[in-house]
Amino acid sequence: MRTKSTHDIAASFSRRGVLAATAGLMLGLASISGAKAADDTIKVGVLHSLSGTMAISETTLKDTILFLIDEQNKKGGVLGKKLEAVVVDPASNWPLFAEKARELITKDKVSVVFGCWTSVSRKSVLPVFKELNNILFYPVQYEGEESERNVFYTGAAPNQQAIPAVDYLMKDEKVKRWVLAGTDYVYPRTTNKILEAYLKSKGVAQEDIMINYTPFGHSDWQTIVADIKKFGSAGKKTAVVSTINGDANVPFYKELGNQGIKAKDIPVVAFSVGEEELAGIDTKPLVGHLAAWNYFESIKTKDGSNEKFIKDWQAYTKNPKRVTNDPMEAHVIGFNMWVKAVEKVKSTDPDKVIDALPGIEAPNLTGGVSKMLPNHHITKPVFIGEIKGNGQFDVVWKTPGLVAGDAWSKELDGSKDLIGDWVGKKCGNFNTKTNKCLGSGS
Repeated sequence: MRTKSTHDIAASFSRRGVLAATAGLMLGLASISGAKAADDTIKVGVLHSLSGTMAISETTLKDTILFLIDEQNKKGGVLGKKLEAVVVDPASNWPLFAEKARELITKDKVSVVFGCWTSVSRKSVLPVFKELNNILFYPVQYEGEESERNVFYTGAAPNQQAIPAVDYLMKDEKVKRWVLAGTDYVYPRTTNKILEAYLKSKGVAQEDIMINYTPFGHSDWQTIVADIKKFGSAGKKTAVVSTINGDANVPFYKELGNQGIKAKDIPVVAFSVGEEELAGIDTKPLVGHLAAWNYFESIKTKDGSNEKFIKDWQAYTKNPKRVTNDPMEAHVIGFNMWVKAVEKVKSTDPDKVIDALPGIEAPNLTGGVSKMLPNHHITKPVFIGEIKGNGQFDVVWKTPGLVAGDAWSKELDGSKDLIGDWVGKKCGNFNTKTNKCLGSGS
């Protein structure tokens, strides 16, 4: 039997060594290459429901962020790096929002998150963003009563939608009786609390205010709409202020049409019904009903910015009938503000970006320029539009200029003395009477 010589053994070890070294080198190069690839991208979290009751509204917002990332990458990305979207589906499940947010930040290492629609989803993720010190851009109208360091509110506060809508109905429609109808969660309940206090301050009696809440996904509107009709038959001009959200809007509006409630008799003004929700239903019976938003697809701009956005959006989605809407615009503004802040500080570090965002300006889609305020809200115009037969809106009223978003409502006793100021006071709920920070942003 042949035994291995010292030479053979040495050669064997030598070959193994070369192979091991080569493998090690290859692994090293792969990890360097992987690291380089990772270093060449900035990850952006997209936290919107793609299934469940809110998918009708939120899927479009996911597509909006993908579109904006695509457009930015065509310009060379940010800081010389490509943006990469990380999309998750919290499935209209509020605890799952928090779980998915944590996953985005810790596992996927995103630098920023664009997401949520309902206030209950935002409340669910808030502790996660505070604990892990990341940034959320929240694009939908909300109830106020909050100013958090880690959140930027690009949707409307109550003074940028709800209060102007009530003012319009009082003044222009001479409304005396009010139905406050909402989905049963924090945004409608808080907004209606604000509106009820506001109406009473304007001399409206309790018996002239009807408040009704329904669960998410509610579909049987026959009785409620009949009650509204009865409430509106007392000889006083009546209006419905709707904070109904998600896919419940479709059967609600269908039932209005079924029961012949026309805008001239009982106008409905909504804050969560836009072009997207109306696209799937026959809008002819709804002509004249109202929505208060800060953007409508139908708005014509002198510089052609809205028209260009619509054209580019439809080209991106390969759908010439794809509509645009208000929360989309909020994401456009927020995304462009984030890009500007990152480029200003030459970093995606959350602390640096958070500090840089107040004062940053970005064009809106209606021909103006929005600014991020120290309370992490933005300036925006307010529009009230009438539903047309084609599911679009005619603007019937607008503010003369931009309205600064209030984090805290002047209508509520516990809030009227509070301001959010993350620049001068480093506080989300600073009491202007006591000159003290209450220690939290909400």
